[in-house]
Amino acid sequence: MSAEVNIPRLDLNDYIKGTAEQKKRFSDDIGRAFNETGFVTIANHGMTRELMDELYAEVKRFFSMTEEQKLKYEIAGLAGQRGYTSKGREKAKDSKTPDLKEFWQSGQVVTDGDPIKSEYPDNVLVDELPAFNQITREVYQRLEDAGKHLLHAISIYLNLPENYFDDKVHNGNSILRAIHYFPIVDPDSLPDDAVRAGAHEDINLITLLIGASADGLEVLTREGKWYAVKPNAEDIVVNVGDMLQRLTNNKLKSTTHRVVNPPRELMKHSRFSVPFFLHPKGEMDLTTLASCIDEKHPKLYTNITAGEYLDERLREIGLKM
Repeated sequence: MSAEVNIPRLDLNDYIKGTAEQKKRFSDDIGRAFNETGFVTIANHGMTRELMDELYAEVKRFFSMTEEQKLKYEIAGLAGQRGYTSKGREKAKDSKTPDLKEFWQSGQVVTDGDPIKSEYPDNVLVDELPAFNQITREVYQRLEDAGKHLLHAISIYLNLPENYFDDKVHNGNSILRAIHYFPIVDPDSLPDDAVRAGAHEDINLITLLIGASADGLEVLTREGKWYAVKPNAEDIVVNVGDMLQRLTNNKLKSTTHRVVNPPRELMKHSRFSVPFFLHPKGEMDLTTLASCIDEKHPKLYTNITAGEYLDERLREIGLKM
């Protein structure tokens, strides 16, 4: 990574299995990066390269099904939160033009009798692809586990108890999203501002992104320049979402990022990407932490719950009416 853009590569095992000193260093490093750029890359996140390759193989199988087959899994009234969302439905918050993508989402499976189960729609299963259902479930669980460890490290950085987020994210409203940025067959017919994913910030606490199948992810630096993020294929990219930024009064940055269209000669190729959006339960209070407010940093945000905030944002990006 570039010297002037602090996107460090950190080893999650340093935090989970490390000495007190390694844990502290990991926590300091992730905190500093989230304070400066809002992005890190993480090694040893609990998924093997084989699992990630298998996931992408299944994701490609799903998106190569016919339009008719995929549309069976687009379910009205769920605001895209489960199942398939077809092309042209989602846009960046301040954009008029939809992103050049289609996607699939699966969510939380509550297995411990928690009454919150009634708030979540069931996951949609793809009849044609039993392995797709199985592997997306496994990846969801592994990324949720990794995310909980990362939140422990962030809690320590914020001088909170290590388990501060545990009860808030247990059975949280997290989403695994498989995205297909489809081939751009006729670039000349596109509106000038049509891109694979318009400049945006994520809604949730943190996002864990499995190495995409091609380049394209860029983050906006403090100097206002776009910087390409190119992680190792086996790493995941982790960034701060708006909920964590609100909670910490901008101490941790939810950085603007986008997915740009490839050079013209590569436009006919698909790009696949699988982010995991780690959300708390809807009842989590996102009122700014008192420790993040002082004379230099007055409180910037109104009090709101995670559920209310999610609802507001889904309307802004066009998934909820």
